Amino acid sequence: MTTSAYSSSALGRTGETTSPGAFGQAQVGGLDTVDAAPDGRHRILIVAAVILTGLTMRVAVTSVGALLTDLERGLHASSSIAGVITTLPVIAFAGIGFLGPRLAHRFGEHRLVTAALLAATTGLVLRAVAGSVWLFAVLSMLALTGGAIANVLMPALVKRHFPDRIGTMTAVYTTALAIGMTASAGLSVPLADLGGHNWRFGIGAWALLTAVAVLPWLPMLAGDRPDAATLPDRVPLGRLLGSKLAWALVLMFAFQSFQAYIAFGWFTDFFRYHHLDATRAGLLVAFYAALSIPVSMVIPALAVRGQRLIVLGLAAATLVSYLGMLAAPVGGAWLWMLLGGIGSGMFPLTLTMIGLRSRELATTAALSAFVQGIGYILAGTGPLLVGVLLGISDSWTWPLVLLILAVLGSASAGWYAGRPDFVDEELRRPVTTPLGAQ
Repeated sequence: MTTSAYSSSALGRTGETTSPGAFGQAQVGGLDTVDAAPDGRHRILIVAAVILTGLTMRVAVTSVGALLTDLERGLHASSSIAGVITTLPVIAFAGIGFLGPRLAHRFGEHRLVTAALLAATTGLVLRAVAGSVWLFAVLSMLALTGGAIANVLMPALVKRHFPDRIGTMTAVYTTALAIGMTASAGLSVPLADLGGHNWRFGIGAWALLTAVAVLPWLPMLAGDRPDAATLPDRVPLGRLLGSKLAWALVLMFAFQSFQAYIAFGWFTDFFRYHHLDATRAGLLVAFYAALSIPVSMVIPALAVRGQRLIVLGLAAATLVSYLGMLAAPVGGAWLWMLLGGIGSGMFPLTLTMIGLRSRELATTAALSAFVQGIGYILAGTGPLLVGVLLGISDSWTWPLVLLILAVLGSASAGWYAGRPDFVDEELRRPVTTPLGAQ
C-alpha cells in the first residue's frame, strides 16, 4: 500500500489521534507508513539513533572554528580562503538539503541517513590528513553531508516513528545537536593537545562519533524498500512555492539563523570592540551557545500546546538583549547573552513547527527541505552584511539595528506560522474562491 492511502476514520486519515482543531503533537498526517506504536526494543533503538545522529549534526562545523587559526597555519591558507571554508556549511546545508527528500524518496530515509553518516565519517577522517587547503575544502563538503541530510530528514523521521511525540522527540534531537555543537567547540582544542598539539587530531577525532552513530540505523535498513511499487508519495519542492504558511516558516527560520550566524561569527568581536579581553569575550559567547542546550529541552515540548505565545516571548527576550547591547554593552553583558540565548529557542521551535504544520510524511520531508534550504541561504548573508556595515560606519549601532529588524521579522513570520492550519490543506485549496462561495 502506498502512503497516499486514506481511511474513513473520524478525521479522514489514518494515524490521526486527536480531535479536529487540535493543532498539537498528535494531529499528524494520514500516512500508513507512520510507526504509531513501535515495540519497546524498536523504540529504544530509534531513540538511540536519533540522539547519536543529533550529536553529530554540527561537529564538522564547530570543530573547524575552534582550530581555525592552527588550520590556517598548517595548510598555509590565507584568511580569505579560511573565510571560504567557514562558508561551506551554508552551501552544504542548503544545496545537499534540497536533495534530501528526492534521495530519501528514491533510496529510503534510513538508508540515506546511514549513507550520509558514513560519508561524513569518511570526510572527517580524510580532511584531517589533507595536504592542501583546497583538498581540505572539498573533503569538508563530504564531512558536512551527515549534518546536511540529518537537518532535513530528522523532522520526517520523528514524525514517522513518533507521531504522538513530535515535541518531545524534536526536543531530544535538538538538545543532542546543541550538546554536540557545544562539545565540539569546547573539546576540539583539548583533543588536539591530547594528540600532541596536532590540529589534525582535534578535527579528525570526531569521526569516531559519526561512525558510532551509524550503528543503531543498521537494523532499520531492511524497512526501506526503494522499489517502484512501494515508493512513498513525494511532494515536489516547487509546489510549496505557493504556500504562504511554508514561506512564513522559511522566513521564521531564516531570520533566526541569520541572527545565530552573526552571534557566533561577530559577538566576540563586539565585546572586544567594547574593550573586553579575549578570554571574557569568548566566555560570553560560549555562555550564549551553551544556553541552547536547556532551551532545546524545553521549547519543543511546550510548542505542541501552541506556538504564538512562545514566539512572542522568545522575540521579546531577544529584542531586549539587542537593545541592552546598544545601551550598556559591557555593564549588562551577561544578562544580554542570557536573554539572547533564551531567544535562540526560535530555532528548535521552527523545527518543531515543520512537523506540526504538515499532515503527511511526504509534506513534512518536502517542507523541511524547503524551509532549511532557502533559510540557510538567506541566513548566510548575515555575517557578510555585518562586515559591510562595520566597514562603512566603524560602529556597532547599525549591525544591532539589523539584528533588531531580523528579530522583528522572525516574530512576524512566526506569528503567522502559528495559525491553526496545515501546509497540505493549504495546497489543496483553490487559488481563488468565487464570490459568495462557502
